[in-house]
Amino acid sequence: MRIDLPDTTTSAVRTELTRASQRLGGLTTGVVLNLIIMTDESDQHDAVKAASQAGREHPCRVLGVIARSERTPSKLDAEIIVGEDAPGQVVVLRIYGELNAHADSVVTPLLVPDTPVVTWWPGEGPPAPALDPLGVLAQRRITDAAASATPRQRLVKLAAGYRPGDTDLSWARTTNWRSLLAATLDRPYGEIISTIVSAEPHNPSADLIAVWLASRLDVPIRRETSAGPGITGITFVTADGDVAINRADGRNATLSRPGEADRYVALHRRDAADLLAEELRRLDPDEIYADTLDALATEVAATIIADAASGEG
Repeated sequence: MRIDLPDTTTSAVRTELTRASQRLGGLTTGVVLNLIIMTDESDQHDAVKAASQAGREHPCRVLGVIARSERTPSKLDAEIIVGEDAPGQVVVLRIYGELNAHADSVVTPLLVPDTPVVTWWPGEGPPAPALDPLGVLAQRRITDAAASATPRQRLVKLAAGYRPGDTDLSWARTTNWRSLLAATLDRPYGEIISTIVSAEPHNPSADLIAVWLASRLDVPIRRETSAGPGITGITFVTADGDVAINRADGRNATLSRPGEADRYVALHRRDAADLLAEELRRLDPDEIYADTLDALATEVAATIIADAASGEG
């Protein structure tokens, strides 16, 4: 069921949500959270689709907020979608004029009461999500550094503005890699001398996992550029030979150990819906992400200082 409400008010949207819920048997009964999506017109379809798919695991009220022209009179257009793709409700809100500066006032009356709030920016989000008006409403704030033209600098800005509850989909993309790496190192291996992380250029997940490995292993980490997609390989250079995981196709990885036959492991690149569902499973602060983000910012700052000192010489 789709309900279009052009040039409307939050009160009218809330009334229609209640009516739609009653007609379809009280859809808000099983809602476990509110998901706010701050996006633009070009990304809203994919973002709402991903949220609806994630809603099969986490029934939620999705509030998609799309900022339109600020040079027009203030206006709110709304579209309500219920009972089609997933449990819960989807409300797409297009805000015009001065309402762009008050998106939180538009969203707040539409939140399911006494239910956690998550805010997601699929595109270029704010540098300090917790200080953004829509971030203030949320217990969990999700960004995606990969959507930036300069992902590493974006991560540095997120580190400066970090507050407990912040996370980034670039970190979620490392989850399966980190699990496989931990399992690989559970077995006996020679002393690790160094580690190589291979990935396509400007991949923020590769930056994060390299810093994470450095903090855990305390050995030199080298980044190498590959054709992608994403992270294509991680090699531990050990005293007994290389222990390597290579994934050239974005789907399956080969695990190689000295003196053993190669093993093949499923290591698929995950889509936005899967990544979002992972992030919605936890509303508590991710301390490992926080520590890794801070270490990355420190490393980048140290590199800049070293480069500047070298230039002066």
